Amino acid sequence: MASRRSAIEEPLKLDTLAERDQQLKEAQGVTEVSPMRLRMEKFAKEQQRAIVQALEEVDGTKFRVDEWQRKEGGGGITCVLQDGKVFEKAGVGVSVVYGTLPKPAILKMRANHKNIADENNIPDSLEFFAAGISLIVHPKNPMAPTVHLNYRYFETANPDGSSGAWWFGGGCDLTPSYLFEEDAVQFHKSLKDVCDKHDPSYYPRFKKWCDEYFYNKHRAEARGIGGIFFDDLDEKTADREKLFAFAQDCLKSFVPTYVPIVNRRKDMPFTEKQKEWQQIRRGKYVEFNLVHDRGTAFGLNTPGARVESILMSLPLTATWKYMYEPEPNSEEAKLVEVLQHPREWV
Repeated sequence: MASRRSAIEEPLKLDTLAERDQQLKEAQGVTEVSPMRLRMEKFAKEQQRAIVQALEEVDGTKFRVDEWQRKEGGGGITCVLQDGKVFEKAGVGVSVVYGTLPKPAILKMRANHKNIADENNIPDSLEFFAAGISLIVHPKNPMAPTVHLNYRYFETANPDGSSGAWWFGGGCDLTPSYLFEEDAVQFHKSLKDVCDKHDPSYYPRFKKWCDEYFYNKHRAEARGIGGIFFDDLDEKTADREKLFAFAQDCLKSFVPTYVPIVNRRKDMPFTEKQKEWQQIRRGKYVEFNLVHDRGTAFGLNTPGARVESILMSLPLTATWKYMYEPEPNSEEAKLVEVLQHPREWV
């Protein structure tokens, strides 16, 4: 095992990080001693297949699968289901990005990551790697909630090809049009159980972070009923193996958490007025993704960006009505009250 490890860690004489990684994968595959970036890519793709299979079983419709490459390095797999029996739109995407950070970007990133470069020796550029899995599900039935998930890993490479600064980010959150408290409790309890397994401080910290991040400031209300959200988790939080294990458990908890909720709601009766309310809430969802979401902005500003994959999260349909207000004491107003005043569900 020792000789295998040294063979993997020894920088290869190739031009780019993407080329070196491709040669590593072809020569040795991906194992527990491979660089973290390759392990994260492999795990994300495995979970993508598992989640797509689970959602296909719920809907009875197959996903369209698009594999794509970036000329700058990397690529991805975008799986989308549209106009299904249960889901109006569902997307599960994996992206792998190799690129180069210019000096201004390095200086900006040092605000949160001092270890990205020595302040007395800032390089003109740094190679970087980013891999992640993103998921969005918009059900047809307004009683079934929209769900969003994203887990990602970012790493810079030193000039010799060795790993530089790194961090994990991600989370999962629920966006209902109609509030069912048992769903909210189940969703949050599942995430809390995963967090508590790794660190009891994680859930309260990441739940608060989620409430604050997925917030439409211009509407003074949250996008949904939250979940967990975290970013920039590096060695100051825990070592890399522990954070990878945490991200893995979070991702693996998605299917057993969400599928029972959508199965409870997908066949409930609803009126045209309730469907209209769902479309209005979808409009607020779109507003957040296009106005406030950092991931959308980062993706669209990355050279060689695949726009269709970045905007996969947008619903198939949405509505904006001028000065629309729900009736007082209605189920719609009950949801808005929770969005304006986030609650502790567990």
